[in-house]
Amino acid sequence: MQHEAREQSKDNDLFYTCGLIDYIARKTKNVRADVVNKLGKERLEKIYDLADVYHCDNMDRVSEDFIEEAGIVDGDFDNVGQCRYSIPSHWDIGKVYKRLIKQVSESEKVNVIDALIKVYNSFISPKIDDYNSSVYYENPSYIYESYRENQML
Repeated sequence: MQHEAREQSKDNDLFYTCGLIDYIARKTKNVRADVVNKLGKERLEKIYDLADVYHCDNMDRVSEDFIEEAGIVDGDFDNVGQCRYSIPSHWDIGKVYKRLIKQVSESEKVNVIDALIKVYNSFISPKIDDYNSSVYYENPSYIYESYRENQML
């Protein structure tokens, strides 16, 4: 039973990590892949490992700390401002990425952070982040299969 609870907790940690990435990207108007690459593997592992601690803190403060630490500068990618429909929250998008990353990690037998970096740097990330398309609310298995085939199916 203990293992199952830990598994669930790591899912929540991944969810938080993806939500924070999206939050930072929106705040700095950057493409998600740029935020992930600027944060780098070590910081991403730290966020993932300490997500339960960061989760208790103010999201604005946590994001500011990582923006400063990673030297993330403002960009000009504004998928929120360009959105013509209702805007999904950073948690909504975090959930989409969490599911995909988990599937990639399990199927490709790579650790979660390596899968995260792979997914955010793949062709599917800009598709998920185009809130005027329907990709972000598609069925998770459709998103995964599209990712695997390296094209929208």
